[in-house]
Amino acid sequence: MNEKSKQVNSEQRHRYFDIHPPVFWPAAILLGLFIAVSLAVGKPMEAVFSGIQNAISNNFGWFLIISVNLYLLVMLYIAFSKYGGIRLGGKNAVPEFSRTSWFAMLFSAGMGIGILFWSVAEPIYHFSDPVVAASGTDAAKEAMKITFLHWGLHPWGIYALVGMSLAFFAFNRGLPLAIRSIFYPLLGDRVYGFWGDVIDVLAVLSTLFGLATSLGFGVQQVNAGLNHLFGLPDNIYFQVVLVAAITGAATISVVSGLDHGVKRLSELNLGLGALLLAFLLLAGPTLFILDTFVQNTGVYLNEFFEISLWAEGYRQDNWQNKWTIFYWSWWISWSPFVGMFIARISRGRTVREFVLSVLIVPSLLTFLWITAFGGSALLIELREAGQIAEVVRQNVAISIYELLGHFPLAIIANFAAVLLVISFFITSSDSGSLVVDAFTSGGKLNSPVAQRVFWASMEGTVAAVLLIGGGLGALQTASITTGLPFAAVLILMAFSLKKGLEKEYESEVLREKAIERESYEDLIEKIIEKHR
Repeated sequence: MNEKSKQVNSEQRHRYFDIHPPVFWPAAILLGLFIAVSLAVGKPMEAVFSGIQNAISNNFGWFLIISVNLYLLVMLYIAFSKYGGIRLGGKNAVPEFSRTSWFAMLFSAGMGIGILFWSVAEPIYHFSDPVVAASGTDAAKEAMKITFLHWGLHPWGIYALVGMSLAFFAFNRGLPLAIRSIFYPLLGDRVYGFWGDVIDVLAVLSTLFGLATSLGFGVQQVNAGLNHLFGLPDNIYFQVVLVAAITGAATISVVSGLDHGVKRLSELNLGLGALLLAFLLLAGPTLFILDTFVQNTGVYLNEFFEISLWAEGYRQDNWQNKWTIFYWSWWISWSPFVGMFIARISRGRTVREFVLSVLIVPSLLTFLWITAFGGSALLIELREAGQIAEVVRQNVAISIYELLGHFPLAIIANFAAVLLVISFFITSSDSGSLVVDAFTSGGKLNSPVAQRVFWASMEGTVAAVLLIGGGLGALQTASITTGLPFAAVLILMAFSLKKGLEKEYESEVLREKAIERESYEDLIEKIIEKHR
C-alpha cells in the first residue's frame, strides 16, 4: 500500500473515531464487562450493590469528609492568595462567553437533574426522620441546614478544584485538556505513559458512573411526571424506554457541539428554571420563602464547621452513609465531567474571579431554589401533616409534582417541570459525551461525531443497567464506588495545582521585572542621548 493510500485510510478512520487507545479501550472494555455482568445476574445485583455501598461508607466515610473539606479550603486559599490575579489562558486572554451564558452553563452542568430530584424530597426526608431529636419548626430548620450542606459550597469546591486545574494546565501550559495533564508537576513526562493512562481511565469511569447516577434519577422523575400528568406506566421497563428516547434526542445536541447545542440548552434550562422559580415565588408563600432563604443561609454559615466535619461518630447509625457520604462521593465522581466542562468555558477568567464565581453564584442560586421548593413543602407539612411526606416515602421521584399540585395552574407547572427535567437530562448527556471524548482522545477538543454519539449511548446504557440492577440503591453505589479512589486523586491534584500556580506566578514576576528593567534602561539611554 502506498503512502497516499495509507493517508486516506487514516483520515477515514479519524473521520469516525479519533481515540487514544490506552484510555479508550480499557474504559470501553471495563464498562462493557460491567454491563454484561449486571444484565446476566439481574435483580440479585441489588444485594451486591448494597453490600459494596455499606462497606465503603462504613470504612472510608471519615476520609471522604476530610477530603471534601480540604478541597474547599485549598480553593479559598488560592482565591485570596497572590495567585488570584493569574489569568487562565495568559495575560491577554479574553472570555469566550458572556457572564450570563457562563453562569447558566455552570449551574446546568454542576447541579442539573439532581436539584430537581432532591429539592423537595430531601428536606421532607430529614424533616419526617430527623437526624437529631427535633420536631416541628426545629426539625424544619435542621432539615434545611443539612440540605444546604449537601448542595452548597462543598460540591462547588470540588468542581472548582478540578475545573481550575484543567483550565490552568491546558490554557496556560499548553498541555492536553485531560486529567493526566494536571499531574505534570508531580510526574513530569510520565503523565504521557502508563500512570497518565490509569488516571484518565479512572476519570472516564468516574464520569460515566456519576453521570449515570444523575440520568437514572432524571428518568425516574420524568417517568413519575408523565404518570402523574397522563397516566403513563411508572415502572423499570418504561424508564428504560425513556432512557433510550431521551439519550437519542441528546445526540442531536451532541452533534451541534459546545457553542450551539450545549450553550443553547443551558440557557433554556436557566430560563425555564427561572420561570418555575418565579411561579413558586409568586403563587407560593412569598414572604416565607424570602425570610427563610435569609435565615437558612445564616444558620448554614453559623454552624458551617460543625456540620461540615460531623462524622456520626457517637451516633453509630447508617444515616450518613445514605446521605452525606453518598453526596460527597457523587460530587467527586461528577467532578471530572463538571471540571472539564467548566474549564472549557472559562478561558480568560482570572483565578480569583473563577474560584469566587464558581463557589458563590451557583451556591446562592441553589439555596434559593431549595428554599423555595423544599421550604414550601415543609410549610405545607407543618400545617397539614402527612400531605407530602407520605407521598415522598412511597415514591421520591414524584415529590416536586406533589408540591406543585398545591398551587394554582398545577398542570401547567408540572408540565414545565417535566420539560425542565428532560432538558437537564439532555444537557448532562451531551456535555458528558463531549468531556469523555476529550479524555479518550488524548485531550482533543473536537472529536468526530460518531465518537460523541458512542459515549452518549454508553451513558444511557449504564444508567439503564443500574436501574434494572437495583434502582436508587444501585445508582448511589455506583457513585460511591467510583468516588472513593478519585477522592485520593483530587488530593494529589491540589498539590500539583499549587506547584503549577507558584511557577506561573514566579514566571510572571520575572517577566514584569524584565519589562521594568528594559523600560528603565531605555529611559537612561534617552537621558544620555539628550545630554550628549
